[in-house]
Amino acid sequence: MELRIIILTVLILNLKEVNCQINFQDQASARGAGASCGIIDYGGGISFFDYNNDGMDDITIATEDAQNLIILKNISEGFFIPETNLVPINTFQQRHPAWVDYDNDGDFDLYVTSDTGGNRLYENNGGNLTDVTVESGLPMPNILTFGASWGDYNNDGFLDVFLSNRDVNFQIPNYLFKNNGDGTFSNVSEIAGIGTESHLSFCSAFFDYNNDGWQDIYVANDKTQTQNLLYRNNGNGTFTEVGESSYTNISIDAMSTTIGDYNNDGWFDIYVTNGLDGNVLFKNNGDGTFTDMATISGTTFNSAAWGSVFLDAENDGDLDLYVSAESDGTVSGLLSSAFYENQTNNTFSLLNNGSFNNDNAQSYANAIGDIDNDGYPEIIVNNSNNDDLFLWKNQTTQNNNWLKVKLEGTTSNRQGIGSTIEISVNGHKQYRYTLCGEGYLGQNSGTEFFGIGSDTVIDYVKVTWLSGIEDILYNVSVNQTLNIVEGSNLSINNYENDGISIYPNPTDNYLNVKTNEIGDFSFRIFDLSGRLIKTGKINKNRKIDIGDISSGHYFIKLQNQINYNVLSFLKN
Repeated sequence: MELRIIILTVLILNLKEVNCQINFQDQASARGAGASCGIIDYGGGISFFDYNNDGMDDITIATEDAQNLIILKNISEGFFIPETNLVPINTFQQRHPAWVDYDNDGDFDLYVTSDTGGNRLYENNGGNLTDVTVESGLPMPNILTFGASWGDYNNDGFLDVFLSNRDVNFQIPNYLFKNNGDGTFSNVSEIAGIGTESHLSFCSAFFDYNNDGWQDIYVANDKTQTQNLLYRNNGNGTFTEVGESSYTNISIDAMSTTIGDYNNDGWFDIYVTNGLDGNVLFKNNGDGTFTDMATISGTTFNSAAWGSVFLDAENDGDLDLYVSAESDGTVSGLLSSAFYENQTNNTFSLLNNGSFNNDNAQSYANAIGDIDNDGYPEIIVNNSNNDDLFLWKNQTTQNNNWLKVKLEGTTSNRQGIGSTIEISVNGHKQYRYTLCGEGYLGQNSGTEFFGIGSDTVIDYVKVTWLSGIEDILYNVSVNQTLNIVEGSNLSINNYENDGISIYPNPTDNYLNVKTNEIGDFSFRIFDLSGRLIKTGKINKNRKIDIGDISSGHYFIKLQNQINYNVLSFLKN
């Protein structure tokens, strides 16, 4: 009997240890981040992004009417002070702040949406933010915008923007604005197939659900009389709405579009928050369809859910899930938040609030970052009702290894948005997709996080850019931030793409192009810094003379009237 009691006691202690491994503490006030957005119906957005390129994630907070936008600068090891120089005067009720390098000049500009005073685009020109909304051609009047997501739908290297407009009178539709590459934008909504109907949209996300190299758009629409939308990118500047055929056209009080690969199968999934009827976890089946796994996985939540975010809290190699709620914990049976720990078998376990003590507030947008660069992600939450935000410092026992990856595009957009990052550790793969404007009115860190567990070497890190260029690094050490510039580590498999190949590779003086496509092709050759080296037309023999360029690595863009491909080659 005594032995049985001892065994039972050990099991209980071990169970307690497992359930207490995840530990976050709110350190907003202690770290100088004790700020409030005021009182905003449906909440304000939040950005957890390094806006000043100093290597430390900062915080930008949307606020109520008559209160200026708040920017908190990370000065050292996760301690913050208010930004006083690089901050615009914006006292409208803001919804979604997002830092975006729309002009590819290497610094981050700021786009802020509002449903009371209109959206604003601020250009970062050497330490100042200048309002360039009018000059850019983006809408200045109030169009009731909540979310703004950024992506490159036509793969031209410049970030476009999708505006989610929530008009209760159903007069104002959503808009897709194409970045013209000269500081201006054009409304291409109708031409692209977005349509002119109004949908009560809260937010959207650019992501490549079918892994064809083109960014699609998923839109979360409020109220049961509207359906969520999935726009499939046709690769020719247009979209086809495939919500019904993909089984993603749910009619709920949809708030978030949270993207992640929770089962590490290489196909990106969607988590959609909802009111009291339960959230939806769309597992990507890899065949153009999705299956709702919320009930099976245990992630329905069944409270007034808003922001959600995937993260690997303990760096064990799988994505967990954190969900914020409008309920503040005073109503019995309604969660004020939830942390779901991934069990790696398509199920999650709900941890009690012991992992997030005093997580009781009217919470909306959230995002992840790393305030002290220790490789363990933190969570920031924007609370309403005049409550200060939560800065959930990750205090989980740090006995697992990690990797952080930061991208810089050359042919693709400078931020590397729309890239897929794949890593392999002892044959076990993980995937991340880079977004700008995600979840519910959120912006995560510009650095992607991977948990490595107890392993000390990563077999490879592979980046597939929107340009089609593929970089791969082998035998990567853990516990570091890896900065990858597009084209700097070209994959040996990158000479063939979508049925078009070039040979010989490496080559001396000529490149031959093999393709089944008919028609004329033009070519543009770039060096690894993105500098244009040579242009021309491909003759009928499909041969390109490169005898006049220096030895080294290059990539070539082959384009006809239908599409284009980017491939890499080595000149001897």
